[in-house]
Amino acid sequence: MKVAIVTESFLPLVNGVVNSVRHVVDNLVDNGHEALIIAPGPGPSEYGGVRVVRVRSVAVPRYKSFPLGLPDRQVEETLAGFRPDVVHLASPIALGWVGLRAARKLGIPTVAVYQTDIPGFLRQYKIPGEATCARWVGRIHKRSTRTLVPSRSAYAQLADLGVDNLHVWGRGVNLGLFDPARRDHELHDRWARAGSNGDQVVVGYVGRLAAEKQVRRLAELARVPGIRLVVVGDGPEMRWLRKRLPDAELTGMLSGAELATAFASIDVFVHTGENETFCQTIQEAQASGVPVVAPARGGPLDLVRHEHTGLLYEPSDGASLRDAVRRLAADESLRASLAANGLARVAHRSWADVVDELITEHYLAVTGGGATVAAA
Repeated sequence: MKVAIVTESFLPLVNGVVNSVRHVVDNLVDNGHEALIIAPGPGPSEYGGVRVVRVRSVAVPRYKSFPLGLPDRQVEETLAGFRPDVVHLASPIALGWVGLRAARKLGIPTVAVYQTDIPGFLRQYKIPGEATCARWVGRIHKRSTRTLVPSRSAYAQLADLGVDNLHVWGRGVNLGLFDPARRDHELHDRWARAGSNGDQVVVGYVGRLAAEKQVRRLAELARVPGIRLVVVGDGPEMRWLRKRLPDAELTGMLSGAELATAFASIDVFVHTGENETFCQTIQEAQASGVPVVAPARGGPLDLVRHEHTGLLYEPSDGASLRDAVRRLAADESLRASLAANGLARVAHRSWADVVDELITEHYLAVTGGGATVAAA
């Protein structure tokens, strides 16, 4: 099978969309399929032996490092030359629309993967246009042959916009990287004993330090007794967190084995964002054998069964996050139980399994039916 992936972002950026595209491409190639990537902005022209076609872009206001794809005839020309069986639209919003139009004109079926809540992003940053953006998102997905959503909440969100070609497709987790065996006891003990006369429970956040992740809520944990806060990641909120959390360990961005070691070396993982369509770091924490505390909103509702694979807190309750962390910090047996159940939950969620599902249940469904649609 030949698959063209039109993605809103790709290397050298590092984010959830980029990571998902990388894993999809890796597993397509491993299984003998042929892939092509179309992406905005400057960057490598090849990934793992797969050609990356770069198109025109412009920097996004407030996110100057994020290139937004522009209309470019090269997209249609590239698809026409490659002649894919299916066009995979990764988190389509701008370049994805260009790819969708080109695919429809060429009669190629599309699978659109909804991953980023852009209207929620605008709301979080108090940028006008949330309703207009939501209608635009709905328009894109209505015109795609099939849309894949990562969670039930994302399904409901798009269904409310009138999208009806919806199917739930979750994310995989790199089980070869995230593993409880990577726990570094020396690192854990250094974190746990810093500034303390005794051991503390290490509570960690891993992810982008940005307003849409609501990381300022981590300050609510500063006065929870018996814990040491570790923050892994980087972003525009780093300065604010460093000022408000002088006793926390802020590691900056980590990747690869260093990231996996940090994950496995904390005692409790906490996530603060309410607008996650999925929340990949929850799965990575579970695969690392770490109990999870997450908001009872959005994607985490599909990943965390309260008091079985983690604890869910009510974001509208100002004390709920703090109470959940305090409870886990005081109960080692509960931490162990939640960690074991979380690890079991992701045991069969490897990227190989998830991409196989993508091919056999979704790509083949749109290509086998020979579906074609009129030009946009």
